[in-house]
Amino acid sequence: MQYDELSVLAEKLGCTVMYDEPLCRHTTFHIGGPCSMMIIPSSCGSLVELIRFIRSNEIRYLIMGKGSNMLCADEGFEGVVLLIDQTMGEVELVSDDTIRAEAGASLITVCRKALEAALTGIEFAYGIPGTVGGGVYMNAGAYNGEMKDIVTSVTALGNDGEIHTYSSDELDFDYRTSRFEKTGEIILSCELKLEKGQKTDIEAKMNDLIGRRKSKQPLEYPSAGSTFKRPVDNFAGKLIQDSGMRGFTVGGAQVSEKHCGFVINKGEATCNDVITLVNKVKETVFEKTGVELECEIRIIPYK
Repeated sequence: MQYDELSVLAEKLGCTVMYDEPLCRHTTFHIGGPCSMMIIPSSCGSLVELIRFIRSNEIRYLIMGKGSNMLCADEGFEGVVLLIDQTMGEVELVSDDTIRAEAGASLITVCRKALEAALTGIEFAYGIPGTVGGGVYMNAGAYNGEMKDIVTSVTALGNDGEIHTYSSDELDFDYRTSRFEKTGEIILSCELKLEKGQKTDIEAKMNDLIGRRKSKQPLEYPSAGSTFKRPVDNFAGKLIQDSGMRGFTVGGAQVSEKHCGFVINKGEATCNDVITLVNKVKETVFEKTGVELECEIRIIPYK
């Protein structure tokens, strides 16, 4: 009955509603069974209305962007998935050095907008296959840059149902985490402060970084990016390789032979394959090196 009422509200707001939509179609791992219901909000405002209804009716839900850091259960997700990467993607220049981006905008799109405006500082994110919302949520980073370096404010739907704007010093950014991972508030948009630069230099750096990704990372296979957080004063990929786990396989999941920090889907990998493999890697690395690896991927249970 709650789903029926939610569906009516969603359609009234101009949203797209789907049932039993396979999550493997929406994750970069290409893994995940069907969700009970999927809604594609028509706008930021419609997302706010939907979340308020969902929370007031205690319906289980999941916000999903490009699914680039998620491992979804083989059984699927018992609840509502709100897919924001298709309609909440507005990116605009709001001053000479500041870009405002909605949570569903891809980081790659924002990088291109910055290049167009000759703004530097976000090149590190070029090639990260996620959304702005996901990038803020986990303080995404690469090549000596992180979202915390450029995010000046975030607008979010609070747990009180009201919209709040938080300044950078309120975001609790740390390595691969932020306040939003702890509070459950919904990121709607953010502002990024960059610096004026030369287009040719910015483009050259972007091309250099994307070239490094292509040469070093197993982009030809589905994955969720780096599987493990970087240990203090070390590298997960090196520890895994030194522990003899390069190419180790469970079902369709494999420790990449190209970059041991990635677990890849070699074909028909299940969520269980990946979890079993991740646990085996953690166990082996700890036995061989004494270092306890921490998984960076969000594991989304069925219920």
